[in-house]
Amino acid sequence: MNEDTLKGQWKQLSGKVKEKWGKLTDDDLKVAEGSSEYLAGKVQERYGVAKDEAERQVKEFRKEFEQHDRKH
Repeated sequence: MNEDTLKGQWKQLSGKVKEKWGKLTDDDLKVAEGSSEYLAGKVQERYGVAKDEAERQVKEFRKEFEQHDRKH
């Protein structure tokens, strides 16, 4: 899933993001607008994890969403 696809599905996806990372605020999600880089930065900030760990989590999340999206 590329960034454009992610942005195009952001409304649908933002609920799932909120389920996974409940510490993210609605404002965080609004500003993120599908940006994996911004999202990883906020995960890093809110959860106190290393940058590479936050990036890994976001990448894995995108991969799971893409697989789920293909099935439906």
